[in-house]
Amino acid sequence: MANKQHKQHKYPGANLNDLDTIIDEMVEAVHNSKDEIYNITEQARVEYETLTEKIARLRIEIEEIISENDLLERKERVSRQRLATVSENFSMYSEKEIQKVYETAHNFQVEYRMKQEREQTLRKERDDIERRLRSIDDTIERAESLVGKVSIVLNYLTDDFKEITSLIEDAKEKQMFGLKIIEAQEEERRRISREIHDGPAQMMANVLIRADIVDRTYRERSPEEALVEIKSMRKMVRESLYEVRRIIYNLRPMALDDLGIVPTIRKYLQTLSDYHDLVIHFHEQSNHERLEEKYEVAIFRLTQEAVQNAIKHAEASVIDVKLVVSKTRVNVSVKDDGKGFILYETKSQSFGLIGMRERVDMLDGTLELTSNPGKGTHVFINIPLKD
Repeated sequence: MANKQHKQHKYPGANLNDLDTIIDEMVEAVHNSKDEIYNITEQARVEYETLTEKIARLRIEIEEIISENDLLERKERVSRQRLATVSENFSMYSEKEIQKVYETAHNFQVEYRMKQEREQTLRKERDDIERRLRSIDDTIERAESLVGKVSIVLNYLTDDFKEITSLIEDAKEKQMFGLKIIEAQEEERRRISREIHDGPAQMMANVLIRADIVDRTYRERSPEEALVEIKSMRKMVRESLYEVRRIIYNLRPMALDDLGIVPTIRKYLQTLSDYHDLVIHFHEQSNHERLEEKYEVAIFRLTQEAVQNAIKHAEASVIDVKLVVSKTRVNVSVKDDGKGFILYETKSQSFGLIGMRERVDMLDGTLELTSNPGKGTHVFINIPLKD
């Protein structure tokens, strides 16, 4: 009872302004927490990149010392054979010659053992760094996920929560819809950030490391070996450029504006097939007339989401995509030979499916999903075309 009295008198004469003050304090606290998480994430990224450069140099050094050990092992074996020969014919050699053969064999043995110990030390250091990298990568992933969740809370506090009206049920529906959109946006941003970090950013970091190797190779070895490294570096730059173009294409395929829906989907599926090394069949029936932009964008995004789900979640090896465009409607069919699932046991409210259903609903279309364990999944979309 005492607690209840305390709560009743904590904010005497409470009104909407008091509520706004409380919300503002909550927003500030959550925002500060988000900044702290972001700083931790950035520090982890810096450490990750530093360790990545270090382990790259270690691997090169290990390769070099392995080559040196192989050469030393051969020399040590020859010196032991020479020592055995001298020992068998002891009387044929002078004391000075015998001493020289012995010292040579001994020196090779000592140097070989030292190199072996150095190799073991480097391998242990490499293994320790690899474990540290895995731990940091896990920290970054969890921190990114947490930042996304905190962003959702911030958006809820600053937008949805302050817009509560007297119509409670309508407000709840709007908030849930808004939260789903915000979560989908945060998930997409996190995905793009991860793609850039794991793709172009990582490749460019490797290019910097290779540039240092080229410089060292040119100075310490020969221009010919440096040229080999430059060719390898050129290949990495090409791969990085390919990754950047792929990410840009996924954000907004420019071919959609220039060529239309059929050529864009065909090119997109071919790129996916090459990139993921799987079979994607594309069949289309169309009069090749351009559709309104809203239809072309929606059809592309729906096809993209369905195919990506087949690749990421269904673990499919063969995907069949069929696009039928008539004067009155558009049908999209995506079938895969993946692992399938039981419909009522899946996460029916997953972001991908929610987004697809909402996009189809906005166009007054229908989406049918059928799947069984071990028998793949089939997504069928029907969108009416309106004048």
